[in-house]
Amino acid sequence: MKYQNGKMSDVQIAYIGGGSRGWAWTFMTDLALEPDMSGTIRLYDIDKKAAEANKIIGNQVTAREDAVGKWEYEAYDSIQTALEGADFVVLSILPGTFDEMAVDVHMPERLGIYQSVGDTAGPGGIMRALRTIPMYVEIAEAIRDHAPNAWVINYTNPMSLCVKTLYHVFPQIKAFGCCHEVFGTQKVLKEIVEQKFGVEEIDRSEIQVNVLGINHFTWFDYASYKGIDLFPVYKEYIDAHYEEGHHERDKHWMNSSFECAHRVKFDLFRRYGMIAAAGDRHLAEFMPGNEYLNDPETVTGWKFGLTTVDWRKEDLKNRLEKSRKLVAGEEQVELKPTGEEGIQLIKALCGLRRMVSNVNIPNTSLQIKNLPADAIVETNAVFERDAIRPVVAGEIPENVKTLIMPHVENHAYTLQAALTCDKELVVKAFLNDPIVKGKNCKEEDIRQLVDDMIAATAKYLPDGWK
Repeated sequence: MKYQNGKMSDVQIAYIGGGSRGWAWTFMTDLALEPDMSGTIRLYDIDKKAAEANKIIGNQVTAREDAVGKWEYEAYDSIQTALEGADFVVLSILPGTFDEMAVDVHMPERLGIYQSVGDTAGPGGIMRALRTIPMYVEIAEAIRDHAPNAWVINYTNPMSLCVKTLYHVFPQIKAFGCCHEVFGTQKVLKEIVEQKFGVEEIDRSEIQVNVLGINHFTWFDYASYKGIDLFPVYKEYIDAHYEEGHHERDKHWMNSSFECAHRVKFDLFRRYGMIAAAGDRHLAEFMPGNEYLNDPETVTGWKFGLTTVDWRKEDLKNRLEKSRKLVAGEEQVELKPTGEEGIQLIKALCGLRRMVSNVNIPNTSLQIKNLPADAIVETNAVFERDAIRPVVAGEIPENVKTLIMPHVENHAYTLQAALTCDKELVVKAFLNDPIVKGKNCKEEDIRQLVDDMIAATAKYLPDGWK
Protein backbone atom coordinates (compact mmCIF):
# COMPACT_ATOMS: atom_id res chain seq x y z
CA MET A 1 0.00 0.00 0.00
CA LYS A 2 1.13 3.53 -0.73
CA TYR A 3 -0.06 6.67 1.07
CA GLN A 4 0.01 10.07 -0.57
CA ASN A 5 -2.06 13.24 -0.17
CA GLY A 6 -4.64 11.63 2.09
CA LYS A 7 -5.23 8.67 -0.21
CA MET A 8 -4.13 5.04 -0.20
CA SER A 9 -3.15 3.41 -3.48
CA ASP A 10 -1.98 -0.07 -4.49
CA VAL A 11 -4.16 -1.73 -1.84
CA GLN A 12 -4.15 -5.49 -2.48
CA ILE A 13 -7.39 -7.28 -1.55
CA ALA A 14 -7.73 -11.04 -2.01
CA TYR A 15 -11.38 -12.01 -2.35
CA ILE A 16 -11.91 -15.72 -1.61
CA GLY A 17 -15.28 -16.64 -3.05
CA GLY A 18 -14.81 -13.93 -5.65
CA GLY A 19 -17.25 -15.57 -8.05
CA SER A 20 -20.19 -14.47 -5.90
CA ARG A 21 -23.32 -13.47 -7.81
CA GLY A 22 -24.55 -10.90 -5.33
CA TRP A 23 -22.27 -9.96 -2.47
CA ALA A 24 -19.39 -9.30 -4.89
CA TRP A 25 -21.46 -6.66 -6.66
CA THR A 26 -22.19 -4.98 -3.33
CA PHE A 27 -18.45 -4.97 -2.66
CA MET A 28 -17.71 -3.51 -6.10
CA THR A 29 -20.29 -0.77 -5.56
CA ASP A 30 -18.82 0.39 -2.26
CA LEU A 31 -15.28 0.26 -3.65
CA ALA A 32 -16.32 2.37 -6.64
CA LEU A 33 -17.89 5.00 -4.36
CA GLU A 34 -14.82 5.38 -2.12
CA PRO A 35 -12.48 8.06 -3.57
CA ASP A 36 -9.64 7.66 -1.07
CA MET A 37 -8.49 4.14 -1.95
CA SER A 38 -7.45 2.25 -5.06
CA GLY A 39 -5.65 -0.96 -5.88
CA THR A 40 -6.25 -4.53 -7.03
CA ILE A 41 -9.02 -7.01 -6.21
CA ARG A 42 -7.69 -10.55 -6.56
CA LEU A 43 -10.67 -12.80 -7.26
CA TYR A 44 -10.35 -16.48 -6.40
CA ASP A 45 -13.17 -18.99 -6.58
CA ILE A 46 -13.35 -22.77 -7.07
CA ASP A 47 -15.69 -21.77 -9.91
CA LYS A 48 -13.08 -20.01 -12.06
CA LYS A 49 -15.66 -18.99 -14.68
CA ALA A 50 -17.64 -17.14 -12.03
CA ALA A 51 -14.51 -15.29 -10.92
CA GLU A 52 -13.73 -14.44 -14.56
CA ALA A 53 -17.25 -13.03 -14.95
CA ASN A 54 -16.78 -10.80 -11.90
CA LYS A 55 -13.42 -9.69 -13.27
CA ILE A 56 -15.22 -8.38 -16.35
CA ILE A 57 -18.02 -6.81 -14.30
CA GLY A 58 -15.61 -5.19 -11.84
CA ASN A 59 -13.42 -3.70 -14.53
CA GLN A 60 -16.52 -2.38 -16.30
CA VAL A 61 -17.53 -0.64 -13.07
CA THR A 62 -14.06 0.85 -12.66
CA ALA A 63 -14.13 2.23 -16.21
CA ARG A 64 -17.26 4.27 -15.53
CA GLU A 65 -16.96 8.01 -15.04
CA ASP A 66 -19.16 7.90 -11.94
CA ALA A 67 -16.80 5.41 -10.27
CA VAL A 68 -14.53 7.59 -8.13
CA GLY A 69 -12.71 4.57 -6.66
CA LYS A 70 -10.49 2.93 -9.27
CA TRP A 71 -9.67 -0.76 -8.85
CA GLU A 72 -8.25 -3.40 -11.14
CA TYR A 73 -9.98 -6.78 -10.95
CA GLU A 74 -8.01 -9.96 -11.67
CA ALA A 75 -9.00 -13.64 -11.48
CA TYR A 76 -6.55 -16.13 -9.99
CA ASP A 77 -6.14 -19.87 -10.49
CA SER A 78 -5.12 -20.71 -6.91
CA ILE A 79 -5.81 -19.41 -3.45
CA GLN A 80 -2.08 -19.30 -2.77
CA THR A 81 -1.27 -16.89 -5.59
CA ALA A 82 -4.32 -14.76 -4.78
CA LEU A 83 -3.17 -14.43 -1.16
CA GLU A 84 0.55 -13.83 -1.71
CA GLY A 85 1.36 -10.43 -0.22
CA ALA A 86 -2.27 -9.34 0.16
CA ASP A 87 -3.07 -6.48 2.54
CA PHE A 88 -6.64 -7.62 3.12
CA VAL A 89 -8.49 -10.91 2.63
CA VAL A 90 -12.26 -11.07 2.19
CA LEU A 91 -13.95 -14.44 2.77
CA SER A 92 -17.44 -15.03 1.38
CA ILE A 93 -18.12 -18.59 0.26
CA LEU A 94 -21.03 -21.04 -0.03
CA PRO A 95 -20.09 -24.38 1.55
CA GLY A 96 -21.62 -26.85 -0.86
CA THR A 97 -24.67 -26.10 -2.98
CA PHE A 98 -28.29 -25.30 -2.32
CA ASP A 99 -28.99 -29.04 -2.55
CA GLU A 100 -26.96 -29.51 0.63
CA MET A 101 -28.67 -26.50 2.17
CA ALA A 102 -32.04 -28.11 1.38
CA VAL A 103 -30.94 -31.02 3.60
CA ASP A 104 -29.87 -28.57 6.33
CA VAL A 105 -33.13 -26.66 6.33
CA HIS A 106 -35.82 -29.15 5.37
CA MET A 107 -34.83 -32.67 6.47
CA PRO A 108 -35.35 -31.83 10.19
CA GLU A 109 -38.96 -30.89 9.37
CA ARG A 110 -39.83 -34.61 9.47
CA LEU A 111 -39.46 -34.30 13.26
CA GLY A 112 -41.42 -31.05 13.38
CA ILE A 113 -38.19 -29.02 13.57
CA TYR A 114 -38.62 -25.85 11.51
CA GLN A 115 -35.80 -23.43 10.70
CA SER A 116 -36.23 -19.98 9.22
CA VAL A 117 -32.66 -19.65 7.89
CA GLY A 118 -30.70 -22.81 8.71
CA ASP A 119 -27.19 -21.39 8.36
CA THR A 120 -26.18 -20.43 11.93
CA ALA A 121 -27.99 -22.32 14.70
CA GLY A 122 -30.18 -25.40 14.80
CA PRO A 123 -29.48 -28.67 12.98
CA GLY A 124 -28.99 -26.76 9.73
CA GLY A 125 -26.35 -24.45 11.17
CA ILE A 126 -24.49 -27.39 12.71
CA MET A 127 -24.48 -29.37 9.45
CA ARG A 128 -23.45 -26.34 7.42
CA ALA A 129 -20.56 -25.88 9.87
CA LEU A 130 -19.39 -29.47 9.33
CA ARG A 131 -18.93 -28.61 5.65
CA THR A 132 -17.51 -25.13 6.23
CA ILE A 133 -14.94 -25.80 8.94
CA PRO A 134 -12.67 -28.09 6.84
CA MET A 135 -12.68 -25.45 4.11
CA TYR A 136 -11.76 -22.79 6.65
CA VAL A 137 -8.94 -24.95 8.00
CA GLU A 138 -7.42 -24.89 4.50
CA ILE A 139 -8.07 -21.18 4.11
CA ALA A 140 -6.48 -20.39 7.48
CA GLU A 141 -3.41 -22.46 6.60
CA ALA A 142 -3.10 -20.66 3.27
CA ILE A 143 -3.37 -17.26 4.95
CA ARG A 144 -0.77 -18.30 7.53
CA ASP A 145 1.63 -19.34 4.77
CA HIS A 146 1.01 -16.61 2.19
CA ALA A 147 -0.53 -13.53 3.86
CA PRO A 148 0.13 -13.80 7.60
CA ASN A 149 -0.02 -10.04 8.18
CA ALA A 150 -3.21 -9.41 6.22
CA TRP A 151 -6.44 -8.31 7.85
CA VAL A 152 -9.06 -10.99 7.21
CA ILE A 153 -12.74 -10.05 6.93
CA ASN A 154 -15.24 -12.91 7.12
CA TYR A 155 -18.77 -12.72 5.75
CA THR A 156 -19.49 -16.47 5.55
CA ASN A 157 -22.02 -18.17 7.83
CA PRO A 158 -21.99 -19.70 10.35
CA MET A 159 -20.08 -16.56 11.28
CA SER A 160 -19.00 -17.51 14.81
CA LEU A 161 -17.64 -20.91 13.79
CA CYS A 162 -15.87 -19.55 10.72
CA VAL A 163 -14.02 -17.00 12.85
CA LYS A 164 -13.41 -19.58 15.60
CA THR A 165 -11.84 -21.95 13.06
CA LEU A 166 -9.53 -19.28 11.67
CA TYR A 167 -8.14 -18.54 15.15
CA HIS A 168 -7.96 -22.23 16.06
CA VAL A 169 -5.72 -22.96 13.07
CA PHE A 170 -3.72 -19.71 13.09
CA PRO A 171 -3.92 -18.01 16.52
CA GLN A 172 -1.98 -14.94 15.29
CA ILE A 173 -4.42 -14.27 12.45
CA LYS A 174 -5.89 -10.77 12.27
CA ALA A 175 -9.43 -11.88 11.46
CA PHE A 176 -12.85 -10.50 12.26
CA GLY A 177 -16.42 -11.15 11.18
CA CYS A 178 -18.73 -8.51 9.72
CA CYS A 179 -22.52 -8.73 9.88
CA HIS A 180 -25.16 -6.15 8.98
CA GLU A 181 -27.91 -7.53 11.24
CA VAL A 182 -27.25 -4.85 13.88
CA PHE A 183 -27.73 -2.16 11.22
CA GLY A 184 -31.27 -3.38 10.59
CA THR A 185 -32.23 -2.92 14.23
CA GLN A 186 -30.64 0.54 14.28
CA LYS A 187 -32.87 1.33 11.29
CA VAL A 188 -35.95 0.20 13.21
CA LEU A 189 -34.98 2.50 16.09
CA LYS A 190 -34.25 5.32 13.64
CA GLU A 191 -37.74 5.07 12.13
CA ILE A 192 -39.39 4.93 15.55
CA VAL A 193 -37.49 8.08 16.57
CA GLU A 194 -38.44 9.84 13.33
CA GLN A 195 -42.09 9.01 13.92
CA LYS A 196 -42.06 9.88 17.61
CA PHE A 197 -40.28 13.22 17.37
CA GLY A 198 -41.26 14.31 13.87
CA VAL A 199 -37.68 14.47 12.56
CA GLU A 200 -36.61 13.29 9.12
CA GLU A 201 -33.64 11.51 7.58
CA ILE A 202 -31.79 10.51 10.72
CA ASP A 203 -28.61 8.69 9.77
CA ARG A 204 -28.47 5.15 11.15
CA SER A 205 -25.09 5.90 12.76
CA GLU A 206 -26.75 8.55 14.96
CA ILE A 207 -28.50 5.74 16.84
CA GLN A 208 -25.77 4.94 19.33
CA VAL A 209 -25.87 1.45 20.81
CA ASN A 210 -23.92 -0.92 23.01
CA VAL A 211 -23.74 -4.29 21.28
CA LEU A 212 -23.29 -7.56 23.15
CA GLY A 213 -24.03 -11.17 22.30
CA ILE A 214 -23.07 -13.67 19.61
CA ASN A 215 -23.62 -13.36 15.89
CA HIS A 216 -27.29 -13.33 14.86
CA PHE A 217 -28.21 -13.32 18.55
CA THR A 218 -26.99 -9.85 19.42
CA TRP A 219 -28.57 -7.49 21.93
CA PHE A 220 -28.52 -3.79 22.92
CA ASP A 221 -28.54 -2.84 26.60
CA TYR A 222 -28.10 0.82 25.65
CA ALA A 223 -29.58 2.85 22.80
CA SER A 224 -29.49 6.62 22.50
CA TYR A 225 -30.24 9.41 20.03
CA LYS A 226 -28.84 12.88 20.81
CA GLY A 227 -29.10 12.38 24.54
CA ILE A 228 -32.50 10.63 24.44
CA ASP A 229 -32.67 7.24 26.14
CA LEU A 230 -34.43 5.10 23.51
CA PHE A 231 -35.49 2.29 25.82
CA PRO A 232 -38.61 4.09 27.11
CA VAL A 233 -39.36 5.24 23.54
CA TYR A 234 -39.03 1.65 22.27
CA LYS A 235 -41.23 0.32 25.09
CA GLU A 236 -43.92 2.89 24.36
CA TYR A 237 -43.86 1.98 20.66
CA ILE A 238 -44.07 -1.74 21.42
CA ASP A 239 -47.02 -1.19 23.76
CA ALA A 240 -48.85 0.63 20.96
CA HIS A 241 -47.85 -1.65 18.07
CA TYR A 242 -47.22 -5.09 19.59
CA GLU A 243 -49.81 -6.92 17.50
CA GLU A 244 -49.14 -5.39 14.07
CA GLY A 245 -45.40 -4.88 14.57
CA HIS A 246 -43.24 -2.42 12.68
CA HIS A 247 -42.78 -2.13 8.94
CA GLU A 248 -39.93 -0.01 7.62
CA ARG A 249 -40.80 2.60 5.03
CA ASP A 250 -37.57 1.85 3.16
CA LYS A 251 -37.25 -1.79 2.09
CA HIS A 252 -34.70 -1.46 -0.71
CA TRP A 253 -32.32 -3.71 1.24
CA MET A 254 -34.94 -6.42 1.78
CA ASN A 255 -37.13 -8.70 -0.31
CA SER A 256 -40.26 -10.73 0.29
CA SER A 257 -38.42 -13.77 1.64
CA PHE A 258 -36.63 -11.73 4.30
CA GLU A 259 -39.22 -9.23 5.50
CA CYS A 260 -40.56 -9.29 9.02
CA ALA A 261 -42.70 -7.13 11.28
CA HIS A 262 -40.14 -7.31 14.13
CA ARG A 263 -42.70 -8.87 16.45
CA VAL A 264 -40.13 -11.38 17.72
CA LYS A 265 -37.90 -8.45 18.74
CA PHE A 266 -40.84 -6.82 20.48
CA ASP A 267 -41.68 -9.99 22.37
CA LEU A 268 -38.08 -10.57 23.42
CA PHE A 269 -37.92 -7.01 24.75
CA ARG A 270 -41.01 -7.61 26.87
CA ARG A 271 -39.59 -10.89 28.16
CA TYR A 272 -35.95 -9.93 28.76
CA GLY A 273 -35.78 -6.13 28.96
CA MET A 274 -33.15 -5.81 26.23
CA ILE A 275 -33.40 -4.90 22.56
CA ALA A 276 -32.74 -8.00 20.45
CA ALA A 277 -30.59 -6.75 17.59
CA ALA A 278 -30.85 -9.15 14.67
CA GLY A 279 -33.51 -10.07 12.13
CA ASP A 280 -36.47 -12.03 13.47
CA ARG A 281 -35.63 -14.99 11.20
CA HIS A 282 -32.29 -15.37 12.98
CA LEU A 283 -33.47 -14.54 16.50
CA ALA A 284 -36.18 -17.20 16.36
CA GLU A 285 -33.61 -19.94 15.67
CA PHE A 286 -31.77 -19.30 18.93
CA MET A 287 -34.89 -19.81 21.01
CA PRO A 288 -36.65 -23.10 21.97
CA GLY A 289 -38.32 -24.76 19.00
CA ASN A 290 -41.76 -24.76 20.59
CA GLU A 291 -41.86 -20.96 20.66
CA TYR A 292 -41.55 -18.81 17.52
CA LEU A 293 -40.81 -21.76 15.20
CA ASN A 294 -43.28 -24.30 16.52
CA ASP A 295 -44.93 -24.75 13.12
CA PRO A 296 -45.50 -22.68 9.93
CA GLU A 297 -48.75 -21.24 11.33
CA THR A 298 -46.90 -19.99 14.41
CA VAL A 299 -44.27 -18.37 12.18
CA THR A 300 -46.99 -16.62 10.19
CA GLY A 301 -48.51 -15.34 13.43
CA TRP A 302 -45.22 -13.76 14.42
CA LYS A 303 -45.07 -12.15 10.96
CA PHE A 304 -41.75 -13.42 9.64
CA GLY A 305 -41.00 -16.15 7.12
CA LEU A 306 -39.42 -19.53 6.60
CA THR A 307 -36.86 -18.90 3.87
CA THR A 308 -37.20 -22.02 1.75
CA VAL A 309 -34.32 -23.37 -0.27
CA ASP A 310 -36.58 -23.49 -3.32
CA TRP A 311 -36.82 -19.72 -3.03
CA ARG A 312 -33.02 -19.50 -2.81
CA LYS A 313 -32.65 -21.66 -5.92
CA GLU A 314 -35.04 -19.45 -7.88
CA ASP A 315 -33.21 -16.37 -6.64
CA LEU A 316 -29.92 -17.89 -7.84
CA LYS A 317 -31.38 -18.35 -11.32
CA ASN A 318 -32.24 -14.65 -11.37
CA ARG A 319 -28.75 -13.69 -10.20
CA LEU A 320 -27.10 -15.91 -12.81
CA GLU A 321 -29.15 -14.17 -15.48
CA LYS A 322 -28.19 -10.80 -14.02
CA SER A 323 -24.51 -11.84 -14.11
CA ARG A 324 -24.88 -12.71 -17.80
CA LYS A 325 -26.43 -9.33 -18.53
CA LEU A 326 -23.76 -7.47 -16.56
CA VAL A 327 -20.95 -9.28 -18.39
CA ALA A 328 -22.62 -8.58 -21.75
CA GLY A 329 -23.09 -4.92 -20.91
CA GLU A 330 -26.87 -5.23 -21.10
CA GLU A 331 -27.15 -3.99 -17.52
CA GLN A 332 -24.95 -1.94 -15.20
CA VAL A 333 -24.23 -2.25 -11.50
CA GLU A 334 -26.17 0.52 -9.79
CA LEU A 335 -23.75 2.80 -7.98
CA LYS A 336 -25.43 3.97 -4.79
CA PRO A 337 -24.40 3.39 -1.17
CA THR A 338 -25.29 -0.13 -0.03
CA GLY A 339 -25.32 0.56 3.71
CA GLU A 340 -22.57 -2.00 4.34
CA GLU A 341 -19.47 -0.94 6.27
CA GLY A 342 -16.78 -3.32 5.02
CA ILE A 343 -15.02 -0.79 2.80
CA GLN A 344 -15.13 1.84 5.55
CA LEU A 345 -13.54 -0.65 7.95
CA ILE A 346 -10.77 -1.31 5.43
CA LYS A 347 -10.33 2.45 5.10
CA ALA A 348 -10.03 2.76 8.88
CA LEU A 349 -7.48 -0.08 9.06
CA CYS A 350 -5.49 1.78 6.39
CA GLY A 351 -5.40 4.76 8.78
CA LEU A 352 -7.59 7.04 6.67
CA ARG A 353 -10.31 7.36 9.30
CA ARG A 354 -11.35 6.10 12.74
CA MET A 355 -14.71 4.48 13.41
CA VAL A 356 -16.72 2.27 15.73
CA SER A 357 -18.62 -0.73 14.42
CA ASN A 358 -19.86 -4.12 15.58
CA VAL A 359 -17.43 -6.97 15.07
CA ASN A 360 -17.15 -10.72 15.69
CA ILE A 361 -13.85 -11.68 17.35
CA PRO A 362 -12.69 -13.91 20.24
CA ASN A 363 -13.67 -12.74 23.72
CA THR A 364 -10.03 -12.73 24.82
CA SER A 365 -10.26 -9.15 26.11
CA LEU A 366 -13.41 -10.19 28.01
CA GLN A 367 -15.46 -7.68 26.07
CA ILE A 368 -18.42 -9.57 27.57
CA LYS A 369 -17.19 -10.29 31.07
CA ASN A 370 -19.40 -13.26 31.89
CA LEU A 371 -18.92 -15.24 28.67
CA PRO A 372 -15.96 -17.61 28.11
CA ALA A 373 -12.72 -16.07 26.83
CA ASP A 374 -12.61 -18.51 23.89
CA ALA A 375 -16.14 -17.66 22.71
CA ILE A 376 -16.57 -15.67 19.53
CA VAL A 377 -18.63 -12.68 20.60
CA GLU A 378 -20.13 -9.69 18.84
CA THR A 379 -19.54 -6.27 20.38
CA ASN A 380 -18.51 -2.84 19.22
CA ALA A 381 -14.86 -2.14 18.48
CA VAL A 382 -12.76 0.86 17.49
CA PHE A 383 -11.17 0.54 14.05
CA GLU A 384 -8.07 2.61 13.34
CA ARG A 385 -4.71 2.27 11.60
CA ASP A 386 -3.74 -1.41 11.69
CA ALA A 387 -5.71 -2.00 14.88
CA ILE A 388 -9.06 -3.24 16.15
CA ARG A 389 -9.65 -2.32 19.79
CA PRO A 390 -12.70 -4.13 21.19
CA VAL A 391 -15.04 -2.12 23.38
CA VAL A 392 -15.76 -3.58 26.80
CA ALA A 393 -19.50 -4.14 26.56
CA GLY A 394 -20.10 -5.28 30.14
CA GLU A 395 -22.02 -8.34 31.30
CA ILE A 396 -24.90 -10.14 29.68
CA PRO A 397 -27.84 -10.33 32.12
CA GLU A 398 -28.15 -13.84 33.50
CA ASN A 399 -31.54 -14.49 31.89
CA VAL A 400 -30.10 -13.71 28.44
CA LYS A 401 -26.83 -15.51 29.18
CA THR A 402 -28.91 -18.64 29.80
CA LEU A 403 -30.20 -18.34 26.24
CA ILE A 404 -26.73 -17.78 24.75
CA MET A 405 -24.69 -20.44 26.54
CA PRO A 406 -26.08 -23.53 24.74
CA HIS A 407 -24.97 -21.97 21.46
CA VAL A 408 -21.51 -21.12 22.80
CA GLU A 409 -21.23 -24.74 23.99
CA ASN A 410 -22.35 -25.99 20.59
CA HIS A 411 -19.69 -23.92 18.85
CA ALA A 412 -17.07 -25.88 20.80
CA TYR A 413 -18.76 -29.26 20.15
CA THR A 414 -19.21 -28.55 16.45
CA LEU A 415 -15.66 -27.33 15.87
CA GLN A 416 -14.24 -30.44 17.52
CA ALA A 417 -16.70 -32.68 15.66
CA ALA A 418 -15.67 -31.20 12.31
CA LEU A 419 -11.97 -31.51 13.07
CA THR A 420 -12.21 -35.15 14.21
CA CYS A 421 -15.25 -36.45 12.26
CA ASP A 422 -16.85 -37.38 15.58
CA LYS A 423 -20.55 -38.19 15.09
CA GLU A 424 -21.19 -38.41 18.83
CA LEU A 425 -20.29 -34.74 19.20
CA VAL A 426 -22.73 -33.89 16.42
CA VAL A 427 -25.47 -35.79 18.25
CA LYS A 428 -24.49 -33.97 21.45
CA ALA A 429 -24.76 -30.61 19.70
CA PHE A 430 -28.15 -31.48 18.18
CA LEU A 431 -29.51 -32.58 21.55
CA ASN A 432 -28.14 -29.41 23.18
CA ASP A 433 -29.67 -27.09 20.60
CA PRO A 434 -32.70 -25.12 21.87
CA ILE A 435 -34.70 -25.66 18.67
CA VAL A 436 -34.34 -29.44 19.07
CA LYS A 437 -34.85 -29.38 22.84
CA GLY A 438 -38.05 -27.42 22.43
CA LYS A 439 -39.56 -30.16 20.26
CA ASN A 440 -38.95 -32.98 22.80
CA CYS A 441 -37.62 -35.36 20.16
CA LYS A 442 -36.48 -38.84 21.10
CA GLU A 443 -32.73 -39.36 21.14
CA GLU A 444 -33.04 -42.29 18.74
CA ASP A 445 -34.84 -40.05 16.24
CA ILE A 446 -32.14 -37.40 16.55
CA ARG A 447 -29.43 -40.00 16.00
CA GLN A 448 -31.20 -41.18 12.85
CA LEU A 449 -31.58 -37.58 11.69
CA VAL A 450 -27.84 -36.98 12.17
CA ASP A 451 -27.03 -40.14 10.20
CA ASP A 452 -29.35 -39.18 7.37
CA MET A 453 -28.18 -35.57 7.16
CA ILE A 454 -24.52 -36.64 7.08
CA ALA A 455 -25.25 -39.22 4.39
CA ALA A 456 -27.22 -36.73 2.29
CA THR A 457 -24.42 -34.13 2.36
CA ALA A 458 -21.45 -36.55 2.27
CA LYS A 459 -20.27 -35.18 -1.08
CA TYR A 460 -19.08 -32.02 0.68
CA LEU A 461 -17.81 -33.65 3.87
CA PRO A 462 -14.30 -35.01 4.54
CA ASP A 463 -13.71 -38.72 3.92
CA GLY A 464 -13.73 -39.37 7.66
CA TRP A 465 -17.52 -39.09 7.66
CA LYS A 466 -18.03 -41.65 4.87
